Amino acid sequence: MRDMETKDVFDAERIEQATIAIRRGGLVIAPTETFYGLMADPRLAAAVDAVFATKNRPGGRALPLVACCAPQVALAAPGWDRSLVARKLAEHFWPGPLSLVVTGSERLCAAVKAADGTTAIRVSSHPLAKMLAERVGFPLIATSANRSGRPPACRAEQARAGLGDLPEVEMVVVLDGGETAGGAPSTIVDTRGDEPRIVREGAISASAIRAALAESGR
Repeated sequence: MRDMETKDVFDAERIEQATIAIRRGGLVIAPTETFYGLMADPRLAAAVDAVFATKNRPGGRALPLVACCAPQVALAAPGWDRSLVARKLAEHFWPGPLSLVVTGSERLCAAVKAADGTTAIRVSSHPLAKMLAERVGFPLIATSANRSGRPPACRAEQARAGLGDLPEVEMVVVLDGGETAGGAPSTIVDTRGDEPRIVREGAISASAIRAALAESGR
């Protein structure tokens, strides 16, 4: 296992190392628009197991995903945009900290999804998170880079130190992009029913969600 850090997260060689790590079932710690995230390929069972082990996260809890663009979301959640509510919210808030609860693809490892087969996914507004998803060619796991029950990290060194001993995966890459915005985590909205249901109110308020839908004529 290799553990690497760099301040220049847009260095071509470092980006390639992070991409290779994800493709090989490794882990990447990198900034998102809110906090540092622990990223991995949701199609690779060893990578998914490593995420759960690293976070000390109990099984049965779904792992959130990030995509580089709305079309890429369909790779992990085919038909997500059949929902008018989902489309309207995506048009209004993506890229940004809004995750939509949608039915996950069979390409995703079962452990990534909730018991009902759903996953939460967003298009990230952080250029690095978007770049990694685009280079891998599939949405990525992007859960907060902290042990379960502990505060999320706004700095790379905090994220790395807070995770403690990492599992024996082939590669672990830490990309230091400076301090992230912090604040509230992403807002999660379930768009599968007739009416949207806010699962977690975070960076985007419930009132902003309602206003966006009212503005679009929902």
